[in-house]
Amino acid sequence: MRIIIAGAGEVGFHLAKLLSFESQDITLIDTNRESLTYADTHLDIRVVRGDATSISVLKDSKVNGTDLVIAVTSSEATNITVCVLAKQLGALRTIARISNTEFIDNKEEVGFTKFGIDELISPESLAASEIELLLNQSGFNDTYEFEGGALTMIGLHLSRTAAFIGKTVKEVGLQYPELKYVPIAIQRFGTQHTLIPRGDTLFKEGDQVYFVTTKEGVEQIYKLTGKVKEDIRNVMILGGSNIGCKTATDLCKRKFNVKLIENNKEKAFEIADEVPSCLVIQGDGRNVELLQEEDIQEMDAFISVTGNSETNIMSCLVAKSKGVKKTIALVENMDYFHLSHSIGIDTLINKKLLAANNIFRHVRRGEIVAMTMLNNMNAEIFEFIVSSSSEVCDKIIRNIDFPRSAIIGGVVRDGIGVIALGDFEIKAGDRIVVCSLPQSIKKVEKLFV
Repeated sequence: MRIIIAGAGEVGFHLAKLLSFESQDITLIDTNRESLTYADTHLDIRVVRGDATSISVLKDSKVNGTDLVIAVTSSEATNITVCVLAKQLGALRTIARISNTEFIDNKEEVGFTKFGIDELISPESLAASEIELLLNQSGFNDTYEFEGGALTMIGLHLSRTAAFIGKTVKEVGLQYPELKYVPIAIQRFGTQHTLIPRGDTLFKEGDQVYFVTTKEGVEQIYKLTGKVKEDIRNVMILGGSNIGCKTATDLCKRKFNVKLIENNKEKAFEIADEVPSCLVIQGDGRNVELLQEEDIQEMDAFISVTGNSETNIMSCLVAKSKGVKKTIALVENMDYFHLSHSIGIDTLINKKLLAANNIFRHVRRGEIVAMTMLNNMNAEIFEFIVSSSSEVCDKIIRNIDFPRSAIIGGVVRDGIGVIALGDFEIKAGDRIVVCSLPQSIKKVEKLFV
């Protein structure tokens, strides 16, 4: 697949890195010589120095016939322009990164596809949505909904009180036959090894386990894993960034009591005007005395989304020490994911990873409507729509030549989530949730083409 990425910033470089690992034909365009030099020496890609809105630069990048153009510069005006030009010059599909979420809210009305923009993504909006979802499922450290919650993926660490400990997947299934769930990935405590569980796989204390379950199954998993679903009403947000402001706006609409701390005086006043139902405090959120004055100990959740990863991590640790039930930190360094649970923070989120997840489904084969990567794990989750020509159509799951390092987590049929076991017959129109390790992705894709 030929892909052009405009913008060698954090999101662009991260995307180029992930896609180059998959042997995609990548061209990275940017005006910054230093960024391109770094990318050129570290990745197996082609780099082009120049303005991506230049027609000659796009032609030099062989835009005509390119499968996908991804514009992720820091300027949304540039990104929109790049996509419009690329489509006119023969690119097959275009994606633009934007910061103004009004564009996404009104994309049908405006009709961006008529201009040549097939998809709009906002990493800030994706991060805000992720935070809201994590607050809804407060006992878990990772979560993702398919088809409005018909199926839900949840991730958690197994504590020693969990009923699963010391039992195999098969034993848990026999002991709790009413439990509607499928374990789709496990990472053993203290390792970076991801495994796809089978019937004889043992659940151990400290495991990071991902399940796919139905709406009813979420409550059952809470009960059996010993997790408590906290009632979250009072939320403190540190940082008035786009993510902080969007999160505050969304939470206030849902009647949460929100306090937002922003150090910049002018920005604090702007947010107070923009989100009148949010209490905005102007001050340095790293100041523990300020946090105590603002009753941090009374908060149900603390969300730190400043532009500094270290500040976000440290402030979440302070919040945790004051008894806050749920802490979420925004980090830019992917390596920090390895540290999150060992140092006591509930969840780390990363804009680059969220944006990459959203874009990656356009790179995969088969009709993929959703895709996510598991935090800090070497596995991907896809939601495929089964067509009448798909190899899996009208087949019983146990009769499908499915790779061992992949698993079907569930099926959404007519809007209803189903935990599909071996005797389930797949039909055209079904939406299949699959978890796969990297080595099996191509084989899985072929089954759904």
